[in-house]
Amino acid sequence: MIAIIDYGVGNLGSVLNAFKYLGYDAKITSSKEEILNAEKVVLPGVGAFSIAMEAFKKRGFVEVINELIKKDIPILGICVGMQMLFEHSYEYGIHDGLGILKGNIIKFQDDEYKVPQIGWNQINVIKDNPLLKGLDKKYVYFVHSYYLDSKEYAISMTEYANVIYTSAIQYKNIYATQFHPEKSGEVGLQILKNFGEL
Repeated sequence: MIAIIDYGVGNLGSVLNAFKYLGYDAKITSSKEEILNAEKVVLPGVGAFSIAMEAFKKRGFVEVINELIKKDIPILGICVGMQMLFEHSYEYGIHDGLGILKGNIIKFQDDEYKVPQIGWNQINVIKDNPLLKGLDKKYVYFVHSYYLDSKEYAISMTEYANVIYTSAIQYKNIYATQFHPEKSGEVGLQILKNFGEL
């Protein structure tokens, strides 16, 4: 079963529907037991980083994520769900993330471009990986004003606002995308299928 973590923040319905469409047994759940017993886990997220982190901590999911990593269960972070994995976000102040991975979340700073970035943009796959296999140069859907300042774990890069930034990462059993696979049409479905097949 693929567990989609419900902590009160995230585009849960679209993610669930995409996995169901692909034929996977998926479930939106806030049960720690179900999440820890799942074959794979999705960490979604939309909106403000600080609100997402507060809700996540309040529900006691920090320990759950750490346990999933120890158990080597594949995790897919989406959008703010990716950003939360890192050390800090500079969205409306400085806020602590989970600190599982090194890096900070910073804002696009270019007056020539609209912020947030909303719409389709290209991913350039820079490292062989099972999540984005065969999807180099494809277009996916983004909605974000902040991006990861590190390339350490990057598996794809994207250019916007005169910045080439990390748009997807992998570290051991952790995968994450700044873009929304569940809103990215056939390419997004292929990414979720690839995750399901890990």
